[in-house]
Amino acid sequence: MSVRRRVRAVRFETRGPGDVTGLEKAFDRGELSPDGVLCLIGKTEGNGGRNDFTRELAVRAFSAVFERRLGLTSEAVEDRVVLSFSGGTEGVVTPHVVAFSVEQDSGPAPDGPRLAIGVGATRRFAAHEIGRMAQIDETARAVAEIAARANIAPRDVHLVQMKGAIPSTTPAEERAAEAAGLPLRSNMVWSRAASALGAAVATEEVSRDALSDDALCRDWSLYSTTASCSAKPGLDRTEIVVFGQSPSWGGDLVVDHTVLADMLDASAVDALMQRLALSPGDDRLVGAFAKSEADPRGTLRGHRHTMLSDDDISDTRYSRCVVAAVVASRLGDPRVYVSTRAEHHGPEGGGPLALVARVR
Repeated sequence: MSVRRRVRAVRFETRGPGDVTGLEKAFDRGELSPDGVLCLIGKTEGNGGRNDFTRELAVRAFSAVFERRLGLTSEAVEDRVVLSFSGGTEGVVTPHVVAFSVEQDSGPAPDGPRLAIGVGATRRFAAHEIGRMAQIDETARAVAEIAARANIAPRDVHLVQMKGAIPSTTPAEERAAEAAGLPLRSNMVWSRAASALGAAVATEEVSRDALSDDALCRDWSLYSTTASCSAKPGLDRTEIVVFGQSPSWGGDLVVDHTVLADMLDASAVDALMQRLALSPGDDRLVGAFAKSEADPRGTLRGHRHTMLSDDDISDTRYSRCVVAAVVASRLGDPRVYVSTRAEHHGPEGGGPLALVARVR
């Protein structure tokens, strides 16, 4: 007979990207066990751009905690714990982290499905595979395998948190790819797009037959409602965390998701809260995870916006600020995780939203 598992989660605020006191206190109080932690997902107060040092600072600081407590090298921690940090806390967002751990569940069986989590990674990618079907297929395979190991059915996946691969390249590799007719797509846009579509194939939202190299970043009718991918230059494999519902898991946590049709879609947030029986300011809320994007068509509900033409402020900062404010206003809580750029993450100008909460 298989042993039932459960997820524990602790959300804590940070005073800066290197502040690990919230995690240390959770360990000292016995709320989490260091050897059971699978992932940390957090927001840091950098600019969210390529030169945002706060993400790397947070990764190093939190990695050091596990190195000390578990007696591991930094490389071993990287293989064991997914440290997923997103820069940019514009507007109302409170810098915070949500830590998730898995342990055996000795309590009574719950009366319904509960939050299940699986972690893993793709194989290592060659640079010419990024932004092409090779990356989509491998991401789909990895997501499906991780979900199956966690006993999560494809349609019961509610969030696929990914750190997308962008392998390092040399000038010689770039020339060789060009000569072979495969110019490199090794940048954040293509990696995010292929990762999202890979998740969509794994969760049966998009048929693999509908996809091709040419469909990426062109056919915006193809998208995932569960993916949240931030790509990392220098990473040669994609790190993945799958969140879903499973009747074989215990505990008191549940997860559900929706897709925002656009940046102002407060009604979708309300409907999701209603399904989870959450009220504004509800202390049962554990985490809110969203993707945002300024509509590339330059309009919002039929009206022109200037987020893409403003030379002073990046559109990513605008979209994070607006979506975070809309979601936080409905939740009554500024501790929201919003990641920008959403190629094939929901419809154009929209994006997925997942909530993790405790049952009553």
